[in-house]
Amino acid sequence: MKHQENRKDINLKIKEARRLFILSCEIVVFNFLSILPVTAATEEPVLSVVYGQENANQWRGISDRLQTIGMKYCVISLSDVKSGGDWGDRRVLFLPNVETLTPTQAIALEDWMSKGGRLIASGPIGSLSSPGVRQLLRSLLGGYWGFSLSDTEQIQAAKTKIPEWTNQTGLFGKVRGGVVIPNDMGTESPAVWNSKDNPAAVVTTERSTFLGWRWGTDTASAAELDNAWLKTTVNHYLTALAPSNRTKKIAGGSQSCSTTVAAAPLVQGSREAGGQRSSSSSLSPSFTPPKTATAPIPRTLPMVKPPNSQEAIDQLEQAVRLDVAPNSNEPIDHNQAIALQQELENLIGRVESSHLAVLADAANVGEAISEEKQSSRHLNTYTPQSLKEQSIQLASIKLGALAISKEQALAQARLIAKNLPQLIAQKNYALARQQWLIAKTTLWQQFPIDRRLAQPEIRAVWLDRGTIVRAGSKAGLAQIFDRLAQAGINTVFFETVNAGYTIYPSQVAKEQNPLIRGWNPLEEAVKLAHERDMELHAWVWTFAAGNQRHNQILNLNPNYPGPVLAAHPDWANYDNLGNMIPVGQTKPFFDPANPEVRQYLLKLYEEIVTKYNVDGLQLDYIRYPFQDPSAGRTYGYGKAARAQFQKLTGVDPVNISPSQADLWQKWTTFRTEQVDSFVAQVSQQLRQKQPNLILSVAVFPLPEIERIQKIQQNWETWARRGDVDLIVPMTYALDTSRFQRLAQPWIASKQLGATLLVPGIRLLSLPTIGAFDQLQLVRDLPVSGYALFAAENFSNDLQKLFSSTQGKIQSTTSEPIPHRQPFQTAAIRYTALQREWKFVFQNDQLQRSAEKISDFNNQAEVLRSALNQLAASPSANKLLVARASLTRFQSQFRVWMSQELKSNSYQVKVWENRLVTIERLLRYGERRVQLRPL
Repeated sequence: MKHQENRKDINLKIKEARRLFILSCEIVVFNFLSILPVTAATEEPVLSVVYGQENANQWRGISDRLQTIGMKYCVISLSDVKSGGDWGDRRVLFLPNVETLTPTQAIALEDWMSKGGRLIASGPIGSLSSPGVRQLLRSLLGGYWGFSLSDTEQIQAAKTKIPEWTNQTGLFGKVRGGVVIPNDMGTESPAVWNSKDNPAAVVTTERSTFLGWRWGTDTASAAELDNAWLKTTVNHYLTALAPSNRTKKIAGGSQSCSTTVAAAPLVQGSREAGGQRSSSSSLSPSFTPPKTATAPIPRTLPMVKPPNSQEAIDQLEQAVRLDVAPNSNEPIDHNQAIALQQELENLIGRVESSHLAVLADAANVGEAISEEKQSSRHLNTYTPQSLKEQSIQLASIKLGALAISKEQALAQARLIAKNLPQLIAQKNYALARQQWLIAKTTLWQQFPIDRRLAQPEIRAVWLDRGTIVRAGSKAGLAQIFDRLAQAGINTVFFETVNAGYTIYPSQVAKEQNPLIRGWNPLEEAVKLAHERDMELHAWVWTFAAGNQRHNQILNLNPNYPGPVLAAHPDWANYDNLGNMIPVGQTKPFFDPANPEVRQYLLKLYEEIVTKYNVDGLQLDYIRYPFQDPSAGRTYGYGKAARAQFQKLTGVDPVNISPSQADLWQKWTTFRTEQVDSFVAQVSQQLRQKQPNLILSVAVFPLPEIERIQKIQQNWETWARRGDVDLIVPMTYALDTSRFQRLAQPWIASKQLGATLLVPGIRLLSLPTIGAFDQLQLVRDLPVSGYALFAAENFSNDLQKLFSSTQGKIQSTTSEPIPHRQPFQTAAIRYTALQREWKFVFQNDQLQRSAEKISDFNNQAEVLRSALNQLAASPSANKLLVARASLTRFQSQFRVWMSQELKSNSYQVKVWENRLVTIERLLRYGERRVQLRPL
């Protein structure tokens, strides 16, 4: 209570300080040609329009439309959208085509809207933001951008209670945009796409309207249609307000703003409205890219700080996670209700699955299982309470202090999961959230974290440059490797090339990282890893050549492109504005089409794998920077790429646009093939030097088509061709359900050939047990391990927890690593499965016929024998026998497990997933291991 009182007092002080700050501030106003003095206006502007670097190259079209819209408005900078900032003085705010918002900005919008502000947004708003920001925006806007449409479509009126949107023909016509996915509750769709199922083109709530196209761009929609929607929407919100509030400023906002905004001059090299280049475009065929990292912005434009992804990561989702805020009574829609219930049921499954692994292993070594029998007696005497009684008891739980048995926790969680729909139907949202959070926290306390439960798996961690620098010496580095080894980590991705610098003194690279003085961290790391039976993989930045944030650390000019591009400016890549570093991003990139770039990188990687006894090489930034072609943001116009594409097609790529579908597809394919061919070249040449080298790639888990359009990264092709051994998707999420949603499409994919999948888990801001929960999910899925990002976030609590649950086995033999010993890994993992089945058959109460049990055990033993023989002495014939045995066993598994399927479907699915993992290990082993016929 004292903590709560202190927090309330602090909040009051913050609000008062904010009020005094606003009253004391000088009001600065501007337009895009000059800074004008504020003059009295007979009519107050009712609309504020947000300008940022992300919509800067669309601003000509946006401002042209605003000039003819016939209402007073003002322009504010995106960087000013913050709590307590001088921005929120109008009743309606328009966010056109802004894809990156920080948590600070999203929370400021939420606060502003809670005070009566109304928001209009267009385009894929926030789609490049952190997951927590996207979740909050989904609530504020009543929906989210689902996906872009490939062609222009007709939007048409839908049934709605708002007559001003149904009675205007000017609102409907041909548009190129995307499908907006509405929330189920409190959201209407006044316009839909004239296609199958009529998906939403516009969604609206009492507080917001979301237009499913990029407003202000001729490639998306006509100016008349754009203006009709904006005027109608603004008027709708003004009409809905009480007369006294229609021009009222929102508390905390600025006192005035400019009401005259002229069209912004084009930034040199930008597209004009409509997507065509002006005759003065700096990307004409005679264009010579600048040697600076970014093109200058005219002084008359407001300077907008590029989105800081590190800020978004640091602040993260905790402040915007609506689904777990226990005191929030915000409505929970149908989809959210299902997701909450499913997440709880899956967590119950993970807890039970982890306990089964521990108990089966204990039974195997002859330990007593009285704990389980005792737990069963608890379960038999436990009587579910009424919903009201349970609510009273759960409300009084002091988490962390209450001793509760595993079975009691499971039974209570099941009851909460069962009753969630009832609470939500009764609109008791706060209690539903509270009980969900209690159940989740209580279940987390039931994980068996005092016993080893991990099977052979890839347990990798990225050892980042910052942690290496802070280690400072071999002795400091040894302490890091000691901690990782004690925690059971068996694979280290060691950051070896970063921002154009090597971590070691190189004969190929221009410069060793200036923060490293007098020692060779790579040389020491290889020795330290091998002394501890760990693998060391050199982690290299591939096409990213520099880093503005690293420049700040080194006290260099922010636009310094890194040592390699500084020496070879012709190797640089550029966006369609002539920038090495795309607007809103922080890294210049090499041109992958440049043969000199490719030879330099190959020579550098060859130095690493031949001079140092590394076990693998991981390619990071094996892509182009993020782009959005439909918004006029594209990349890849390096000197070599342009020349090669023009030779291939007769067209300079700077003269084409996404509206030229065939040519644009050729341009996209050309760039994608530059990355594809380089991966193949690295794989072929390095494996000739080091046949046992493991090649991995850190990749984005975006849908394939979207990924190719945005970053030209087609890693399914690399996997199918066998160019890489490990695909490591960066499936970073702050909760387990979101992690699963990110990873699931690739886990279920049939497009990866024999390549192993190793999902990435980001430790930053994850609670210790939350990170463990994501690990347990990985162990229940058909994958071969995980990778943790990064060592700098590997806390003492994590180290202790991992040491007890996956620490090194005290034995004379080393535990196999899947990518190094796939057949041995498969045999050991299958033996662990057999132990679990034996334990279940001996201890459950389900009635089975002796014939069924005998049949199951016989087939299971046949498979065990085949896997063990393959592991002991691999051959083509033994592999054939093992795969045939596994296929037969899998085909009958659900029949054998029909009773468990009814009582515990989650566990049956886990067993099936582990059999799939064994199947994938056999496929990978066939590719990697030199098999001899008998």
